This record gives sequence, structure tokens and C-alpha cells, in this order.
Amino acid sequence: MKVLGIESSCDETAAAVLEDGKLLSNVILSQLDVHRKYGGVVPELASRAHVQAILPIIREALNEAHLGREAIDGIAVTYGPGLIGSLLVGLNVAKGMAAVLDKPLIGVNHIEGHIFANSLDHPEMDLPFLALIVSGGHTQLVDVQDWGKYAIVGKTIDDAAGEAFDKVAKLLGLGYPGGPEINRLAKTGDPDFVKFPRAWMGADNLNFSFSGLKTAVLNYVESKSDEFKQKHLADIAAGFQQSVVDVLIEKSRKALVRLGYKTMALAGGVARNSALRKAFLKMGEQNNLTIYLPDYDFCTDNAAMIARAGEFYFQRGQTSTLDLDADPSLKLPANYPKGAEA
Repeated sequence: MKVLGIESSCDETAAAVLEDGKLLSNVILSQLDVHRKYGGVVPELASRAHVQAILPIIREALNEAHLGREAIDGIAVTYGPGLIGSLLVGLNVAKGMAAVLDKPLIGVNHIEGHIFANSLDHPEMDLPFLALIVSGGHTQLVDVQDWGKYAIVGKTIDDAAGEAFDKVAKLLGLGYPGGPEINRLAKTGDPDFVKFPRAWMGADNLNFSFSGLKTAVLNYVESKSDEFKQKHLADIAAGFQQSVVDVLIEKSRKALVRLGYKTMALAGGVARNSALRKAFLKMGEQNNLTIYLPDYDFCTDNAAMIARAGEFYFQRGQTSTLDLDADPSLKLPANYPKGAEA
């Protein structure tokens, strides 16, 4: 089965072709140059850029796969969550292609796509497992009971981890996006130079909160001279990053114990962070756990993960109708435990 995946939920325009689990192409066009001068994604500019790029990107993905569009057996497309204007571009193109080519369509939850990204490199993944999704818009601990069956056991109550990285990078005067800049700078810093707070929120609480950490960094920076800040910029970045990593690690460890699982997977853009990847691998070694890390190309938004999730649902005989609408607030099907309400 040959599946065309289309992703346009935020500021990457992407298309990929997957055949029976084998990735034939994976094309991604970033809009960083469009949004960098604004310090963040501008929704209207994002949707306009998608309109210009979507068809050429799909053609490139088909060309790299050495396939004509008629050879595609199904089309998988992100329909939420994300920016409504961006989502509509990819979704409407996918629906148009499905109608013209008389091919089945499947709408894919973007967050579920991130979970499936791990199976692109690790098709042998054992179920069930715990997934930690960390990105600019989401920080969630997900009990993956089976493919397509999920329960959220922890989530952010304010800023997502990636959002905190971007905001702290901005107040430190670093570039956008902030995550890669802090990761790069922190490699030369001392994570123990300044001890920023960790929001544990109680021994049994698996939810996350990073807004207080962001405020703590702001207050610390404002209390220091410009000379001090420039001298210790790497140390401040390292201290902030270590605080985020410590919380993600400890909450994940507690969730694994609670669920009784020995397998875990990272997902989302922040899963590219070298300190986070190293810490999870160390946790796995110390606790005899199996840790899955997605390839760097499959951490950030991409269409390969959408094609993989779509392939799964097509194989189960599930499809979407052409009246499928974008849902910018789409959530995973989930059972929320006490203290982690939706």
C-alpha cells in the first residue's frame, strides 16, 4: 500500500510517501526565514506560505518516490490540532486530490502522528509503552495501550516545554527558534551554576508546569548586570535546560512505575534536545528500560509520521469522508485521571 502523507499544521509544509512501512520520500519545507524576525510563528503568514508551497512539495515527494499521483493508494492528512489557517491548506488539498483521483482519505491527529514517528525507525516496538510528547505546543505523558488506544496520564497546565524554551531564549536575547539555541549554548555551560526551581506539584502529580520556571529565569536575569549576563549566558541556559530535563525525567519515571511499563518513547520537536535524549538513555540504563528515540528528522513536524499513522488506519479499513473539517483544538482520545482534567 502506497500512502501519501501531508502535514501543514503549523510552520512546516511537508509531504511524504510510505509503501508498506518503507519510507520512499519525506520532504519538509521550513518557514523559519518567514517568522524569525517576528520571534514566533505569525498564523496569517504561515497559511500564505503553505498555499505557495503545498503543491510543489507534494510533487517533489512523489518525484522522489518515483511515483505518479495515480499510483497512490490513499492520502493521509493532518486535520488537527494546529493553526486553523495552516491546517485548512493541507486538508483542502488532500480532499481535492482524494476526490479527483478517487482515492481514500484519512484524517490524522497530529499528536498521534508524533507517537507513530517512533515506529518508522522501530517497527518492532513492543506494546504497551509510555510516550512523552514534548513540543512547542504540547507536553503530555501518554499511556499507549495499543496503536490507536491512548490515555493521557499527565499534561502541562500552562506552558509547554518547547514554548518555555522559546520564551526563555527570547528573554536571554537568543535567536528563534529558542530550543536549538539554548541546547547549543547549554553545552558549554554549567547546569549547577544556578539552581532554578522544579515544579513537582506534589509527589503523585504527573502534570507539568513551566510558567514558574520561566518567571524565575526572568527574575534572575533582571537582577544581574549586563556584564554578568553575558559572561554567564551559557550557565544560565544550562541551568534552565537542566530544570526542564529533570522534571521531564522524574515525571516520566513515576508514570512508568505507576503503569508498570518497562518501555518508553520520546516524541515531538523537543525530543531533538541532546541533553534530554542523553538523560532518557541514562534513565533507561539505570532502570533496565527500553527507550525509543525518534530520528532527528521525525521529531519536528513531518509528513512521514502522518503517512505512517494513516497507513495503520487504512490497514484497519478506516477512512474519512470528504466533509472532514479541520479541528485546531483536537485532542487524543483519552481517559483523564483524577487531577489531570482536560
